[in-house]
Amino acid sequence: MTAPASYSRLQIALHWLIALLIVAAWFTDDGMGRALHNRLESGATGFSGNTLHVWLGSAVFVLVLIRVLVRFGQGAPVPVDGPRLAQRLALWGHRLLYLLMIAVPALGASAWYLGIEAAGEPHELTANLLMIVALGHALVAIWHQLVRRDGTLTRMIRPGA
Repeated sequence: MTAPASYSRLQIALHWLIALLIVAAWFTDDGMGRALHNRLESGATGFSGNTLHVWLGSAVFVLVLIRVLVRFGQGAPVPVDGPRLAQRLALWGHRLLYLLMIAVPALGASAWYLGIEAAGEPHELTANLLMIVALGHALVAIWHQLVRRDGTLTRMIRPGA
């Protein structure tokens, strides 16, 4: 498969929508430990009692799975030129982001829907790690745009850039 020249409109939309939902889910997590405890005590199952945080996390999970399928189907542009170490760091940074974007909601769903209380703490820890890695990702993209001026960020803003 030949690498596309740029990201598609769908890839760009999924990127920014998922980013927004992740931030929103992170900011709506207050009281979820109590909510999970109450849910487990009451024996609730399924979608009953879902909170905004749960809906946001579920949306992230579904959209990330779609994003992975789209990426396999459409590919991704070739990374910008740079030192080999920077190329490898970018590759592994993206892999870590995808892993965390799948693991965080999967752990949350395991706690909430499957009643696995032990998944709650790892969910919270990996969510914080996701936010740190995503912040690093954003800072590197801004650095590429403002310092290197290589168009890396522009590719995730405008299709065909």
